[in-house]
Amino acid sequence: MKFILLALLLIAVSGASAGPQRNPEKDAKSDAYALNAEDKEFLAAREAFRAGDATRLNRAAAILKKSPLEPYIAYYQLRLRLETADAATVEAFLARTDETPTIDQLRGEWLKLLGKRQQWAIFAGEFPRLLNEDVELSCYAMQARRHAHDDEALREARKLWLTSGGELPESCDALFDAAIGGGFIDDGDVSARVRLVLETGNTALAGQLSGKLPAQRALSSAALASAKANPERYLKSLDLKNAGEAQRAVALFALQRLAKQLPQLAFAQWEKIAEHFGADEQRYFFAWLGYEAARKHDERALEWFRAAGDMPLTEQQRAWRVRAALRAADWREVRTGIEAMPQQQQQQAAWRYWAACALKELEQKEEADQRFAALSAEYNFYGLLAAEEVTTIAAAGNVPTGHQPGKDELDAMLARPAIQRALALYRMGLRTDATREWAWAERNFDDRQLLAAAEIARRNEIYDRAINTADQTVQLHDFNLRYLAPYRDDLRGHIQQLGLEEAWVYGLMRQESRFVKQAKSEVGASGLMQIMPATARWLARKLGMKNYHRTMVRRLDTNLAMGTFYMKTVLDWLDNSPVLASAAYNAGPSRARQWRGDRPLEGAVYAETIPFDETRGYVKKVMSNTVYYARLFGQPPRSLKERLGIIAAKDAANQQPVRDEK
Repeated sequence: MKFILLALLLIAVSGASAGPQRNPEKDAKSDAYALNAEDKEFLAAREAFRAGDATRLNRAAAILKKSPLEPYIAYYQLRLRLETADAATVEAFLARTDETPTIDQLRGEWLKLLGKRQQWAIFAGEFPRLLNEDVELSCYAMQARRHAHDDEALREARKLWLTSGGELPESCDALFDAAIGGGFIDDGDVSARVRLVLETGNTALAGQLSGKLPAQRALSSAALASAKANPERYLKSLDLKNAGEAQRAVALFALQRLAKQLPQLAFAQWEKIAEHFGADEQRYFFAWLGYEAARKHDERALEWFRAAGDMPLTEQQRAWRVRAALRAADWREVRTGIEAMPQQQQQQAAWRYWAACALKELEQKEEADQRFAALSAEYNFYGLLAAEEVTTIAAAGNVPTGHQPGKDELDAMLARPAIQRALALYRMGLRTDATREWAWAERNFDDRQLLAAAEIARRNEIYDRAINTADQTVQLHDFNLRYLAPYRDDLRGHIQQLGLEEAWVYGLMRQESRFVKQAKSEVGASGLMQIMPATARWLARKLGMKNYHRTMVRRLDTNLAMGTFYMKTVLDWLDNSPVLASAAYNAGPSRARQWRGDRPLEGAVYAETIPFDETRGYVKKVMSNTVYYARLFGQPPRSLKERLGIIAAKDAANQQPVRDEK
């Protein structure tokens, strides 16, 4: 084991005296990357744990007693017998000082077992030490407090009740029943949560919850099913004369679902039945209609938001009220909408930037410049845009690359058992465990430690950890680590052949996979460029790949060839705009076109008003990544605003038949 750790140490610190190397794909490899005897023993122990083989685990414990991975073996052993273990044995494990998430993981599992058993005294003693709390444990903790006659726990239960539109764990049921029985949650609160649940479309849960109301206020399961299946047909068949609260609630649910599909059609149906609803119900409807219309880029969105009056809006509704105003270039409404947000939301970078833009457009330049200057110090999409408002283009995109960890810092970092564990887990291909271990290790690091850890990750080709770790620094920065550029030799030919900008390719690839070659998304996208299976087949035909097989997309050169070719394809299809092409790469070309306005839009406004949360964030990050990569690659300064450009209005005559997946 000592030899293996020494080999890892040599890998991590080789060349440190000459400064960190920035060609990681050329760094020397070591036999330490191959599985060794202890790795194999650990993997066997892991399988023994899964199989419930305590005898095999005990043998592994003896062999791995001095390994950095020993805490995992100890966890496996105790986890197998947790239900029969005595409290002293569990507490001894939880008292260990090893810096590993396995201890807190077992603490959470032990607390859940105590909660199920209603052993509240032991639970109350251990719960304050838990670091990773979830809703199930929160409810158990409130139960423990209630058992200790703390009525404040039931008031907190009401807050949870009124903020959750989803399913909640069974540990919350007894708590809510007690809160209802004690009058802490009344019928109005039940109706409010039913409405929240209906907003998520969960009619089964809504029906179940409404059963806690008096019979005349309970929702009909048949009516809910009908409204969900075909809201337009349900509304057309509806007779709301003398309708009660329950019938109106189902009608509002149907209207909301119809608004998701076609806001104008929902409004047409609303006009026929509006008289049957009270003022609060009408404002509620218009708040949702405005929200759905804004996401569809419907020009009547602002009108409908105004019709909602003083109806309290959700965070997403407030955001889309402002986005609708941006599309309409209504800067007074932009300012009003942002000022109506709670302070926490106003302080988000997006709304600080757009508030400053509104002030600028409303000829309050001095205050606008102050706000731009404050935001310009941040390294993100809005920080770049703000910097371009108050300084030169050359200065706005400057990237700090000065601090590099020395040999002593790297040695000290690699001496940490947590880092050794993470490296070993990565080496064994256990990325989920390795990533948890790494994140746990770095959670209290200062800037110097973060950069040392990032450099070790880079030298071990764990590029995603290197980037994410370097991204967390507050004062000391190294953008060579934040914006790694591996595989340049592999990419160069594809980029030159297709005439793509290298900085944009890297900006997109960093966002797609963080340069993890084996990355695979939940929907099946693969590799560095995250190519979907159907798109890979289409690209294989376009590239003339004979005998293409689906596994080929995982190969480095094939993945890069396909990804860059697709980038060039969507760029050509979409006005040579990297903003539109980035949106297309993530969400599909037809959607990228559909999101354009009826008039030309600033690229930043287009990006801000993309309806898909994932794609909206993706496009902003790709474009800001591009600026930083261009600087690191030594390209002439070019502003983010110039790169975003002006997005042309919709042109129905110029439509390419393309698929909506990458």
